[in-house]
Amino acid sequence: MAEFIKIYEENPNPKEIKRVVKILRDGGVIIFPSDTVYALGCDINNHRAMERVAQLRGIKLEKANFSFICEDLSNLSDYVKQIDSPTFKLLKRNLPGPYTFILPGNNNLPTVFKKKKEVGIRVPDNAIARAIVHELGNPIISTSIRDEDELIEYTTDPELILEKWDNLVDLVIDGGYGGNIASTVIDLTSGEPVVIREGKGSLDL
Repeated sequence: MAEFIKIYEENPNPKEIKRVVKILRDGGVIIFPSDTVYALGCDINNHRAMERVAQLRGIKLEKANFSFICEDLSNLSDYVKQIDSPTFKLLKRNLPGPYTFILPGNNNLPTVFKKKKEVGIRVPDNAIARAIVHELGNPIISTSIRDEDELIEYTTDPELILEKWDNLVDLVIDGGYGGNIASTVIDLTSGEPVVIREGKGSLDL
């Protein structure tokens, strides 16, 4: 049975955020709100938790394209190779926001992603997600929770999410109704921005 915690985005309760982070540190898998759709997440430093997330998505962990949810751009150099000034300015203009930026990864990526040459970075415009990462002290991995329904790709109601995922995850955060449009994915690995997936938000180039 998953825990179900109500957290208000306007002013996330520090006590509740600490509860979430304890679950993450203990290797838990959570469902949390972002500025787009609800997502599955866990601590990027916990290999077993990442394997659980991959299993829930029905993919091999080594092949998974998880995004890293960061609080801001200050930790970028922890996982990303040095980027040029125009690229950094582009990120600065658009983050926090509903975008996933694919950037060249460096040698500090978690062991399981060592063979990957790139990493997806997200800084969502959502106070709950960023407060969790701030309290944890490092990013969490993230992947959208999809719905089998062809018409409704993403479930937006936290109570329905709990119903479906109750026995599969350790915690569901009720941060209000979620969106049903995923993030826009932009590849910045070649220097020029290439939109791979059109989603929420209009990019400021």
